[in-house]
Order: sequence, then structure tokens, then C-alpha cells
Amino acid sequence: MKLALIGFGQAGGKIVDKFIEYDRATESGFVTGAIAVNSASVDLQGLEHVPEDNQVLIGQSRVKGHGVGADNELGAEIAEADVGEIQSTLDKIPVHEIDAFLVVAGMGGGTGSGGAPVLAKHLKRLYTAPVFGLGVLPGTDEGGIYTLNAARSFQTFVREVDNLLVFDNDSWRQTGESVGSGYDRINEEIVERFGMLFAAGEVSAGDAVGESVVDSSEIINTLSGGGVSTIGYATESVETPNAGLLSRFLGGNDGIDEMSATNRITSLVRKATLGRLTLPCDVSSAERALVVTGGPPSHLNRKGIERGRSWLEEETGSMEVRGGDFPDPAGEEVEATVLLSGISEVPRVKQLQQVAIEAQDTTAEIQRQSQDDLAELVDTGEELEALF
Repeated sequence: MKLALIGFGQAGGKIVDKFIEYDRATESGFVTGAIAVNSASVDLQGLEHVPEDNQVLIGQSRVKGHGVGADNELGAEIAEADVGEIQSTLDKIPVHEIDAFLVVAGMGGGTGSGGAPVLAKHLKRLYTAPVFGLGVLPGTDEGGIYTLNAARSFQTFVREVDNLLVFDNDSWRQTGESVGSGYDRINEEIVERFGMLFAAGEVSAGDAVGESVVDSSEIINTLSGGGVSTIGYATESVETPNAGLLSRFLGGNDGIDEMSATNRITSLVRKATLGRLTLPCDVSSAERALVVTGGPPSHLNRKGIERGRSWLEEETGSMEVRGGDFPDPAGEEVEATVLLSGISEVPRVKQLQQVAIEAQDTTAEIQRQSQDDLAELVDTGEELEALF
């Protein structure tokens, strides 16, 4: 799947940077072009793989390159004001070659949570290619302002993109882990899970071709209904045919037992679906799904993929469950990636919505109290003036 990646804000830029590194290391070829947008110059300077010419500093006239200080309303305003500058950098990317745009942002900060929905709306107005979002929710221990930003941004972001893929930091932070190392590890988790999905179907001349190929249209069709999506992932190490002497004498399908290969794939699909999702949800609430299995070709078979897909149909109750494989002759693991799209029973999202409602009520109360306090202060001042 050919993508134009736009990293908005600090988290978005770092994740896009990791995607480029992953794409090069795996030779997947799904990154057609990438840019990073930020209001803080120091965050752009920390990027290693996004070309400097593709780094856009916005809001210089208002924030002087120092960021928006977690003010996502300001982030939206400067994105709106400087969207032309972002577009000028996007023009360097051959968008006629892409299958979709992917706008990546952390939803707890100011620049990304405010600006990403603005850019998504702009892209949908100008291009026919789908515009997908990848939003990262902050952990609940990161502070109230970040949770409130995420609550506000989520509602806007999901409305402006064709589908919002979500990763919830709250479900992935480890106890005792430092903030820096925690974010680095989480970014790697994000890239590994979404990277295999995006890489599916990008087959070059001479590459192994799957028995049931997953191409970009399968991914786009799974995401086309809109809403919110989550990804599950599971992997198991296997012995490749050339790894041991025994395999040379077993014969047939490179010595791989077909029943074992089938059961392994089915088991991995279950683990990916029922294990730790990027956004925990009730699996049965998914409207559409896609399962992609990858690994050494000899360990992949059509029967395992079909059984995994049939099981997922039963688990979700959806008739729109697609599936296929993504062979990797050099791989030493069999992997299963499950995309659940159009999910509706999501406790974390309901929590964010409740936060937004409570915050709105609290803000209104604070404003009323502030006005009352100001009026009282003015009255006291006038009384003092009368005395003198």
C-alpha cells in the first residue's frame, strides 16, 4: 500500500520518522513520501529520517518556533493559517502514485491534536485518495490537559478522516518505565503493527507471491466504511526449511507439516484478535475486518488463512472479513495482523467522551465563578474609592 505520510506534532513526527526507518530496513516500499509538521523547531531537529526539506515549521509569527504549549485550539488556528505552506511541501511528493494519505498525530498535545484534523479536512477537499488518520491517545497518568485535548481532538479527527486508526498509550505503558524509554518502545510497537499492514501487497519483481494476496484495495475497502479501527498482532518463531538438517530429508512442502501450519495460523489469528489490541474494544462490535498472515512461504497455506478468516467472521458477526498472506522468504517468524474496522464498543472512547462533557460543564462553572469574583472585586474597589 503506497502512502504519503504526514507527521503532525512531536509524536506524529517521531512515528513517521520510525515508519521511514522500518520501511527502509524491511524494504517494504510502502512509504512514497513523508513530511513532518510542527510548531516547535527543536522537535523537528530531532528527526533522523524525514528530509530537512520536508520539515515544516508552522506558526512562526505567533509562537516563534517554541510550540503551542498544549493549547490545541491554538494548534488548529496556526495549522489553518499555514496550511498553504504545508501544501507547498506536500507538492514535492508524487501523490499521483499513492493509494492513500496517512496523517499521524499524538492526540494529547497541542500542535498535533489541533492541527491534524485541519490538515485532514484540507486533503479531503483537494484529493480523491482516501485520507486516513493514525491517532495516539495519551495515558491517563500524563495529566488532565492531555486527556482533555484527546477528548476534543478525537471527535474532530474521526469526523475529518475516512477512518481513524487508534493506538492507546494507556494500554501499552509498563510499570516503572521511564517516560523517554516508554515512548520509544511504544513508537516501535506502533510501527511494527501498522507497518506489516501497510506493507502487505507491495510485491516487487522476484518476490514471493502469496497464495491469497492482500493488496491495497483490500485494506482500503476494509477501512472505507469510516469510523474507528484497531489492530491486533501475534507472532511465533518457526524453524525455516534451511535451518536444520532434518528438514532436508523430510520431503514434501519443504518438510513442513500442513496440519501444523494450518493450526499455527488459526491460533495466531485468535491471539491477535483476543490479545492486546492497539485500542481495546469489544471485538463483536467491528463492522469489517482484515487478517494478514506473514512469514516464510512454506509455513503459510490457504487452509489456515481460510480457517482464521472463518473464525473471525464468527467472532465479529461480520460478513465483510477479508484475508490473505504476505510471504517473507527470509523471515523466521509467522505473524498474524488483524484489522478491526468500524468498532463501536470502546470503553476508552466512552471515557474520553465523558471527560469532554465533564470538562465543558466545569469550564462553564469556572467562567461563571470568575465573572462573579471579578464583579465582587470591582464592587469592592468602587466602595474603597468612595471612602477616599
